[in-house]
Amino acid sequence: MTGSPTESRPSKILKTQGHTDQDKEDKQLQDLSMSKNPRIQRYLVAIEYIGTRFSGSQQQPNCRTVVGVLEEAFHKFIGQPVSIFCSSRTDAGVHALSNVCHVDVERISKRKPGEVLPPHEPSVVRRAVNHFLQNEGDISVIDVRCVPNDFHARFKAQERTYFYRLVSGSEPLSTFEKERAWHVPEKLDLNAMQEACKVLVGHHDFSSFRAAGCQANSPIRTLDELHVCEVRATPYFPSITEREQNNSSLKDSHTCSVKPDVELPINSFSNTNDMVDTNNGKSNLEEFGIRRRHRSYVVTARARSFLYHQVRLLVGVLKCVGTGELTTSDVERILNAKTVTAASPMAPACGLYLGRVKYDLP
Repeated sequence: MTGSPTESRPSKILKTQGHTDQDKEDKQLQDLSMSKNPRIQRYLVAIEYIGTRFSGSQQQPNCRTVVGVLEEAFHKFIGQPVSIFCSSRTDAGVHALSNVCHVDVERISKRKPGEVLPPHEPSVVRRAVNHFLQNEGDISVIDVRCVPNDFHARFKAQERTYFYRLVSGSEPLSTFEKERAWHVPEKLDLNAMQEACKVLVGHHDFSSFRAAGCQANSPIRTLDELHVCEVRATPYFPSITEREQNNSSLKDSHTCSVKPDVELPINSFSNTNDMVDTNNGKSNLEEFGIRRRHRSYVVTARARSFLYHQVRLLVGVLKCVGTGELTTSDVERILNAKTVTAASPMAPACGLYLGRVKYDLP
């Protein structure tokens, strides 16, 4: 199980190369998964989930998995077992804003067993499956589309985008952020992290960012984007100033309010130093009950495919650059070492989100 898709075939080392062995193997695997029954409809299904209570995405015995829960929901919907194939495998604790899978469904009448009916419309599939998922509380279908029977969710994927959330600050992590981000107590140097990204982006041998157990035949990957930026902390709620500005812009004479004695900062979280009176070191009693806000960062990684744990290993190195434990030169050294033992400790699963899987849909 991985926090990034594990490829079992070599990647394209030369972009100008024609039909490679990888393409041939993809075609063979697609042929094996292709339904030969013309009465069967293949659906492409996009799902979102919170990974905390899942033991990864792929089916495992005696474990709660994304595929297992989804297959059970489809079984309840259509009355027969199905097999679901994910575009990207995710580890236990890894979340998905949009993971994609495909499933073959033959619609058979429940009143007249053996009678084959026209396929369900995608909107019907989405509503029905979500109905059977509603008690799960941490997974739902966000989109469904009919695709040809040779369309494979994994091998037709052109690009995958992952996001990784870090929050920085000495205060304990907010309850709302637990299991949703990596809490780094130290301050992070954003500029240094951005410079390190420039070293890692592009076409490289990523052996130093490939965990043991990786099934890929080649460590060569093209990292199309590696980016880090600071973002607004969550959960976000507007301050008094923002609300007043919004009211003014709307010129709504019917909206009126009394300004409180103390203006609450954005999202009702105080900046790190807001709670201390610099004159006597005592807490500002007027801001009692307002949590100190962390600084929030997002690392974006985009590529056709990733090695086993590649994204989390990349983030681990970037975090160490941000805290000053490593320099840009150290990152170059780690990349050139071509061994995972040279890399920093891997980032935890809780901050990783599969953001998007891109296709050229028919």
